Amino acid sequence: MKIALSTNWNARNHESGEGLVDDALELGFDALELGYDTTEQQASGVRRRIDEGKIEVGSVHAFCPVPFNAPHGYPELHLLASDDEDERAMAALLLKKTLAFAQRMDAKAVVLHAGRVYLRSFWGDLGSNVLLDRFDIEGKLEAKRYLRYLNAALRRRTRRAKKIMPRFCAALEQLLPLFEKAGVKLCLENLPSIEAYPDEEEIVALMERFKGSPLRYWHDLGHGQIRANMGWSGDHVETVKRLLPLIGGIHIHDCVPPANDAHIAAGEGQTDFSKFAFFGTADVLRVFEPSPRVSWDSLRKSVALIRELWEPA
Repeated sequence: MKIALSTNWNARNHESGEGLVDDALELGFDALELGYDTTEQQASGVRRRIDEGKIEVGSVHAFCPVPFNAPHGYPELHLLASDDEDERAMAALLLKKTLAFAQRMDAKAVVLHAGRVYLRSFWGDLGSNVLLDRFDIEGKLEAKRYLRYLNAALRRRTRRAKKIMPRFCAALEQLLPLFEKAGVKLCLENLPSIEAYPDEEEIVALMERFKGSPLRYWHDLGHGQIRANMGWSGDHVETVKRLLPLIGGIHIHDCVPPANDAHIAAGEGQTDFSKFAFFGTADVLRVFEPSPRVSWDSLRKSVALIRELWEPA
């Protein structure tokens, strides 16, 4: 079972790409995801290790390498699903550069944060932070007051998301032929907020619209757990099983319940990874995406845990 490490874990500890690769190899990883914190200088060193036959790159997380005018890497510098035409154009430009970089590194997929459905209005904010505050007050997902806020937020989100879909599809129509020609998948990641676009149902609609294209869904397990905890999606395991045919890759990490996206080591949060053992044999890219705060020892243990739970006997 091949498993990759996101360079977001150690990118800030090394100037050279060789260091990124050597850390991953020492921890027992087979491949890398070049995260959005990867610099052009580091990329050159990674390429040298690829040429030496020591590592391969499975995926690249947009936008990568860090754009020259950005102070640091950030996956939402510009959003392809924005309602602002100039921002969509900038997002498309950076995504094309990421695609060219993915080709240069022989990567199979690009992971993208597509956009957000903002939920503020004259009548008040119904965004993730407001819902989390209400969740903390009520103490459980089934509380009537929390459900009232949640249902109002979902109704507002549904109305506003309908306006995003045509613009986003128009952008994809321009970009997907480039990905198809390059032989690289464009994977839309689930995100740990109610604002995140696309959500699970929108992913299904997009995949139907662009059937036969290189568009795929990227499932982040920590994000998926948060979405289930907060009622922004259905049961986590059942959601993944339903979407499995659409999944191009996964991020492996854990969260602090109910909604702290801390990217802690797998096994140190609430996610029951044994229920996702089907990912061990699924045709997906498997990427550990721990926070830089996760220690070497914790990461070793989490890799061992996933191999124990997921590798076929």
